[in-house]
Amino acid sequence: MSKSKTKEIQKWYVLRTFSGHEKKVKQYLESEADRLGVIDKIGEIMIPTETVFEMRQGKKRTREKTFFPGYLLINAVLDKELQHVISNVPSVVGFLTTGDVPTPLRPDEVNRILGKIDEARELGEQPEIPFSEGDAIKVVDGPFNNFTGFVEEVYPDKMKVKVMVSIFGRKTPLELDYLQVEHEE
Repeated sequence: MSKSKTKEIQKWYVLRTFSGHEKKVKQYLESEADRLGVIDKIGEIMIPTETVFEMRQGKKRTREKTFFPGYLLINAVLDKELQHVISNVPSVVGFLTTGDVPTPLRPDEVNRILGKIDEARELGEQPEIPFSEGDAIKVVDGPFNNFTGFVEEVYPDKMKVKVMVSIFGRKTPLELDYLQVEHEE
């Protein structure tokens, strides 16, 4: 490979994958590119994620949540050889294209996505909001245990919900923690 080719400018491309296969595709792509000697054309392969916590069965669990399920971002000098390697990775659907040509992201799009990732890192763990207005719920803890109702409002900053339950035949609003309620089945 000539020196001039390694000096080409890398651009960000969007790669579509099967949803939930992003990590597997990234690992396979890195190892395959290394094996075939084209790893120097790839600057970075990114799965835009944020760390969220959720309440499951009364326990706080932390997990990685992808911003764009089924998509990877690849910063690369994309020539026909590398495009062929990437397109033949298992679970890859293909590039976002204009016609038959993979389309690089515009600098403002890249900055917006990278800014969102940086913002998520700065904020740290964020609660995943498990409820939305209108959800049917059952109270599982506290003096109103086993009462059922509907979510009226969600307060993600306080990790609370305002629910309407029927007490003695009258609709009564209650403000409860996420841990005190669960979705009614």
